[in-house]
Amino acid sequence: MKHVLILGAGFAGLELTTCLSESLAGDVRTTLIDQNDAFTFGFSKLDVLFGRKAREDVLLRYSDIAKDGVEFRRERVTSIDPQARRVTTDRGSYDADILVVALGADYDFAATPGFAAGGFEYYSVAGAERMRTALADFDSGVILIGILGQPFKCPPAPFEGALLLHDHFVERGIRHAVEIRIVGPIAAPVPITKELSQKFLDLLNERGIEYVPNQQVVRVDSDANAVRLADGGSISYDLFVGIPVHRAPDVVVASGLAVDGWVPVEKHNLATRFPKVYAVGDITALPMAKAGAFAEAAARVVAEDIAAGLRGDVLQRSYEGAGTCYLELGGGMVGMVEASFFGGPAPTARLVGPSRELAADKVAFAATRRERWFGPL
Repeated sequence: MKHVLILGAGFAGLELTTCLSESLAGDVRTTLIDQNDAFTFGFSKLDVLFGRKAREDVLLRYSDIAKDGVEFRRERVTSIDPQARRVTTDRGSYDADILVVALGADYDFAATPGFAAGGFEYYSVAGAERMRTALADFDSGVILIGILGQPFKCPPAPFEGALLLHDHFVERGIRHAVEIRIVGPIAAPVPITKELSQKFLDLLNERGIEYVPNQQVVRVDSDANAVRLADGGSISYDLFVGIPVHRAPDVVVASGLAVDGWVPVEKHNLATRFPKVYAVGDITALPMAKAGAFAEAAARVVAEDIAAGLRGDVLQRSYEGAGTCYLELGGGMVGMVEASFFGGPAPTARLVGPSRELAADKVAFAATRRERWFGPL
């Protein structure tokens, strides 16, 4: 049996593991490695932030994985040799016939001076808990959301957070006392297409939320309650929320897989320049959004490519970079961004909804993947 070693148990790692168990359990044995003990959907952090769920309610434990031909190991990857397909961890070493790197993007809080000590974030569960506590005591002033670098996971998330903050303060009856602003280095929100960016601007404008474009935050000055900008200017705040700089994990950079910060892959099948080594999900250098739905779709293509290789065949379809992302707008309404980056001559994207039906679809999206990846509750 061939040994498939998957590094990282996010959307890509979990979907690929499941696909291999379903279609190749008799041909491959799969080892899935992650340093964490549980998976969390990105949108679940908003549930934690706004007090809808507790931390324990959003964690899906890897110990619940029970699939044919699959073994999960909770270990931290310490080195990757893509040429030899050899991986070492803090607990051992592994040799793979096929290696898949799906370690995602790390948050570099130190990349923006002053942010770690003087800002808040909701891109991690711990950060969402900390920000939830801060919001409970916040009753007036300026909340500034700063996009600190590109690319970053889930491009709609900074704007979704702003929309939900608006809703949160409306429910508390103090929206008139709170100003919400977003500052970022990009010219417009979610710039896949002009039409989609305008949709987001309309959503923000309807709620009195300002977007300040083309500005790079270079420092968070908590003593002055202001962020310093690359052009020499500044923006004051009472509570600063940052979307942290993202980067490839150090172990991936040290391996030689990354070029200019991310891992280049063949667009059609996610193969790296090293034989029988793939990279999937947020770790790749593909010119597309970093989001779970796209990583999941890519994992299915990798599973098909692995199966084709074992048969001595070739992949019958190419990765199109297509997927959907749900967007909460408050008041129980949910929209959905449908995007395709490689399915045509140019990327396409549109916003569907919002509606309460899509809110139900979002719940079903999480439930089906929870059962598919972890088994029935």
